[in-house]
Amino acid sequence: MACAVMLNACSATSDTTSLFNGKNLDGWVNHGTELWYVEDGELICESGPDAQYGYLSTEKYYDDFELTLDFKQEANGNSGVFIRSTVDGTKVSGWQVEVAPPGSNTGGIYESYGRGWLIQPDPEKDKALKMGEWNTMKIRVVGDEVTSWLNGTEMVHLKDEKIGQGKGAVALQIHDGGGIKVRWKNIEIKELNK
Repeated sequence: MACAVMLNACSATSDTTSLFNGKNLDGWVNHGTELWYVEDGELICESGPDAQYGYLSTEKYYDDFELTLDFKQEANGNSGVFIRSTVDGTKVSGWQVEVAPPGSNTGGIYESYGRGWLIQPDPEKDKALKMGEWNTMKIRVVGDEVTSWLNGTEMVHLKDEKIGQGKGAVALQIHDGGGIKVRWKNIEIKELNK
């Protein structure tokens, strides 16, 4: 009955899907030897013995969407969220919305094994990042446009033809080099119709 009265509110919430169930890695694929595990309802990525790149990608591909997630960086925290990406071994093809320590362009967009940095946020916006605390990132991808927000601050907006042609999964990254640990929770996606 409540849905009939508040149809818009009910349909909006049902459009949002949780990508992480808080218990295990169901719905995800691990690429590489780095560590991905669940602890106290949080998804944790941590450098493994090889200290190489590692990725955890969704089994499903997502085209146009709005993704929100919370992350907390511990012990360096160089990571990222990939959009419309594919992974072969530990080589990724796609675009990363950066998650990194202060001064390292969190919220910027980087093309791995391609053009490199496509856009970096204004350095002044770096103060939106709370190192060692929980942060909320939102990424909106529609056609050839990508927008990222960090704790409510718009970090970048990019229009890029190549991204517009991309197809692939959402993936979380752990950077190579070792000594990295990042916690994730509340990973939710809302698919958008064109």
